[in-house]
Amino acid sequence: MELSCSKKPLRVGILGAGLQARRRAPVFREFPDSELVIIAAAHLERAKQLADAMGCKATDDWKKVTESDDIDMVLVCTPPHLHAPISIAAMENGKHVLCEKPLARTIEEAKEMVDVARRNNVKLKCGFNHRHHPSIKHAKELFDKGVIGELNFMRCIYGICGRPGYEKEWRTKPEIAGGGHLMEQGIHSIDLFRWFAGEFSQVVGFTATRFWNMAPLEDNAFALFRTSRGQIASLHSSLTQWKNRFSFEVFGQDGYISVKGLGGSYGTEQIVVGRRAFLEPFREEVTEFRGEDRSWHEEWREFVASIREDREPMGNGCDGLEALRLVLAVYESASTNRVVALSDFQQKSHCRQSSMFPSQVG
Repeated sequence: MELSCSKKPLRVGILGAGLQARRRAPVFREFPDSELVIIAAAHLERAKQLADAMGCKATDDWKKVTESDDIDMVLVCTPPHLHAPISIAAMENGKHVLCEKPLARTIEEAKEMVDVARRNNVKLKCGFNHRHHPSIKHAKELFDKGVIGELNFMRCIYGICGRPGYEKEWRTKPEIAGGGHLMEQGIHSIDLFRWFAGEFSQVVGFTATRFWNMAPLEDNAFALFRTSRGQIASLHSSLTQWKNRFSFEVFGQDGYISVKGLGGSYGTEQIVVGRRAFLEPFREEVTEFRGEDRSWHEEWREFVASIREDREPMGNGCDGLEALRLVLAVYESASTNRVVALSDFQQKSHCRQSSMFPSQVG
C-alpha cells in the first residue's frame, strides 16, 4: 500500500473500551506518527469516557470506524465473538488490523481473517504483547545465539487468582469467549512456545473446572506439546492460582533460561541464565527489569515499523491462527482422552504451506 512507504501519521481507531483498550490507548501519546482518531464501543458512555481522556471522538457504531476513509488502522479490543467480523470488515476496507488474542473463536474464523488480509494486502497482527516484555525478548536473543545449546524442553506456569464476580463476565460464556482460561490467557504461553521451538506435531491435555461456575469452559488446563524432534513444552494455565504467577523456562543441552514475573502483581520481571557445569562451582546470572510494563509500547512500535517497511509483523495473523489451533487441539485431547496428532487434526490450518508466512525455527 502507498501508506507503507509514506511518512504521514497513521490514523487509528479503537474498537472496544474495556480493559485492553484502556491499556493500549495511552500508548499513542508517545508516538507522534500515530494519531488516535476515534474509539467505538457498544455503550457510548464508556466509549466517550475513554475518548475524552484521550482527546478523540467516540461512537457506538463500529462500522463508522471500519468504513471510514479517515482511518488507516484499527485496534480490535472487543470480546472474541466480534474479532472476526470487525477485523474482516476493516481489512476489506483497506485497513491494517491489530486484533487482540485470541485471534478468533474458531479456526474457520481465523483462516478467513488471514485470507482477507492477504487478499487486501494489509497487515494483520495478533495481540501477543508478551513477546515484547524485556525478559522474554532477551531470552529469545540468548536462545537464538545458542547460549544454552539445542533445545531440550520448555515449561510454563501462567496463573491468576480471578476476581469476585468473574463467573458473571463474558469470559465465562462459550458463545462469546470460544474457550476458557487456556484460550484467554494460556494462549500467550503457547505463542511463546512456538516462537522458541517452531511447530509442534503432537498435543495432549487435560482441562478442569474446579472453582469458578463457568462449565463447560475450564478454569485450569494442563497441556504437553511435542515437536517432531521430540522436544516437549509443558503448560499449566490456571484461574485458581490465587496469587498471580508467571514462569517461563527454556532448557537446552548446555544450560537454561528462566523468566519470572511480568511486573505488577506478577512480581519484578527477571531473567535467570544458568549453564551446565557438572564439576565446576555453579552460578547463575540474574537480571531484573524494573519499572512499568512497556510491552504495549514496544508491540505498537514494532507493528508500525512493519507497516512502514511493508513486511509481516511479529506475531502476525498466522501466528494467531496457529496458537488458536493448538488451544483447540488441547480441548480435543481433553474431550477424547487421546493424543492429538496435528497432521491429522480436523481443524488443521494452511499457514505453513504459504511462503508468505514461513514456519518459525527454534
